[in-house]
Amino acid sequence: MKINQIMKLCLTGILAGSLTACSAGTSSSNASASSASALSGTISASGSSALLPLVQAAADDFMSANPDVSITANGGGSGTGLKQVADGSVDIGNSDVYAEEKLDAAQASTLTDHKVATVVVAATVNKSLGITNLTTAQLTDIFTGKITNWKEVGGKDLSIMLVTRPSSSGTRALFKKWAMNNTEESGSSALETDDSGTLMQTIADNEGAIGYVALSYLVNNTSAQAVSIDGVEPTLENTYQGKYNVWGFEHMYTKGEASGVTDSFLQFISGDTFSSKVEAMGYGVASKMSDTAVKSHQ
Repeated sequence: MKINQIMKLCLTGILAGSLTACSAGTSSSNASASSASALSGTISASGSSALLPLVQAAADDFMSANPDVSITANGGGSGTGLKQVADGSVDIGNSDVYAEEKLDAAQASTLTDHKVATVVVAATVNKSLGITNLTTAQLTDIFTGKITNWKEVGGKDLSIMLVTRPSSSGTRALFKKWAMNNTEESGSSALETDDSGTLMQTIADNEGAIGYVALSYLVNNTSAQAVSIDGVEPTLENTYQGKYNVWGFEHMYTKGEASGVTDSFLQFISGDTFSSKVEAMGYGVASKMSDTAVKSHQ
């Protein structure tokens, strides 16, 4: 065989091999893209109204990246979310407290805890009231009905209007434990709601009102004032350092281990891609909690 013919055969073989390799690479790439875009399914979640804004924001981002996924998130209180995930009514139960605090041991043992953030709870008043700080004793006396007028704590001669939460509320549980030394609130409050939006509107509409909400509801709010406790402001930085103690982990519980699209969503909300929005929305990053802060809650 002539040298030219041999060279042509070699070049043909090389070219064919290259095309085959390219074709295989393209197929592999397409398969990966197809696999990445194949995420689909539905997710239902309910529970904590404090955690709801973060879950909704994460759901919007996740569905935008995965058009074949549908996520529905509702409030109703931590107790409601935990009961519903335990009985299989929803895929995820959102809670401000550990499941053991709202469910019996048998029910709680069926759930898997996913800590996605921390929540800071702040006593909140109408900004025009002029109250910026209360002692633990004053705060307790206000919410137990012993103090009924703001002039008793250095404020205006104005009746105090309590806005509290139902017993199913995780926010209430955190506030009772860490702001009021486990003292029960007064049962004669003017309003009881687990809708944080309703609570904030009530405070905006009533100068004498006081309630408590997650710090996330105070971001960019100009009508409400977060109240310091014993001179310590309810900020993320003070919470990280263990100076402000009214906080808790934000839990997203599943029945058993998370799987499929639910597992993908939980990884997304607690992952690096979404983390930049967590603090911007007023929530804390769990990994930033100091040893001092964590030990104070054990």
